Amino acid sequence: MHRPASDQPAHDATHTELRVGERAAQPSEKLAWTSAAVWWTLRAGAFLCFVGHGAFGIATKEGWVHYFSVVGIGRETAFQLMPIVGTSDVLLGVLALVRPRAALLLFMSVWAVWTASLRPLTGEPVWEMLERAGNYGVPFALLVMCEWSRVQRSWFAPMVMTPLSSLSRDRLRPVLVATVALLLIGHGALAMGHKPELVSHLGLLQLPVSPASLLPVFGLAEIGFAAWVLWRPSAGLCLFLFGWKLATELLFLADGAPVWEVVERGGSYAAPLALSLLLRVALPRRAAYLSVHQI
Repeated sequence: MHRPASDQPAHDATHTELRVGERAAQPSEKLAWTSAAVWWTLRAGAFLCFVGHGAFGIATKEGWVHYFSVVGIGRETAFQLMPIVGTSDVLLGVLALVRPRAALLLFMSVWAVWTASLRPLTGEPVWEMLERAGNYGVPFALLVMCEWSRVQRSWFAPMVMTPLSSLSRDRLRPVLVATVALLLIGHGALAMGHKPELVSHLGLLQLPVSPASLLPVFGLAEIGFAAWVLWRPSAGLCLFLFGWKLATELLFLADGAPVWEVVERGGSYAAPLALSLLLRVALPRRAAYLSVHQI
């Protein structure tokens, strides 16, 4: 017995609606996953950066002494203050990972700019400050990504994150692009200036060409990558830069440096990785905010 012809369109319409619904659900799921991935990548980057930096303070790193002298603090007092500064940095890093707050992220951004600026203030190249853009760009990106001001929360309350929309992505993207470009320009310029530490790292690879002659080529390449990121960033390029930064910074360990040298540069890995994740999601220009949730 055949079903009435009139039943068939209704059956097809139902299945068509289901298929449309399934296709509509997929972008939302991908968007939610990407929002969480970017959020946690930035939190992990801020955590690594401040824990690594704090570890050097707790260990009373000799190289920090002349940075304290910028504000008139002598050698003996500097060594007394280093563990306090280091412990504070570690606590800030842990809070950024466990329960970030707007006031703390703002302080972390300003503090990282200040500590990075101490290098040119003591006569080091300004590129040293730019090369540490991940230290201040990542906590600031976290602050930009959240909607704390819109929901009128206290600056000291746990941060509330809104899943990515076209508006929030348009705010976050330039921050991450600038962060990645600055750290590449800084590192590339130091390489072109034959920074002894980088010459030593390149020598570990035992290439047939002398490190001193090859290092400027790598530096110029990094500056070229920075220009590429500023001009037309792509997810693939940023993923490559994540691997590039991780691989080059791991040379610290091969050169006998403490592991904290690699940990301290967590922002240099997190920024290109977060930007790569961000660029993989295509959002409609008129996308509405999804429901606010707390992480």
